[in-house]
Amino acid sequence: MSNDPSTMRVGGPATIADIIDRVLDKGLVINADIAVSLAGVELLSIRIRAVLASLDAAARYGLQLPAGSNLDTDAWRQAVVIKDDCPKCGKRSGRDDLLTTGCPWCGWVSAKARQALAAV
Repeated sequence: MSNDPSTMRVGGPATIADIIDRVLDKGLVINADIAVSLAGVELLSIRIRAVLASLDAAARYGLQLPAGSNLDTDAWRQAVVIKDDCPKCGKRSGRDDLLTTGCPWCGWVSAKARQALAAV
């Protein structure tokens, strides 16, 4: 299995969780212009702009939240936790959790967490 989070699981089909994780991590943009014309006269014009991404991905790409968003709630504070990729499985988790307890996805344990367990 590759440690590169940009690749899907090797040797088997991707699960729906893998697909959702990838879409939220990388982001998905839908940009469409639809025009209906009759005899050269435009009768209808539709513009579709949609973005689906995690807050982390949106911040990386510089997307702004809608005006009036209250960022001072507990949910927003938890959502902006600094995340890193697990060195073993490549899935993203909170940096502090990875360093102190390990990866919740694959069970990888950091050297720092192993030292803390050995000291107990």
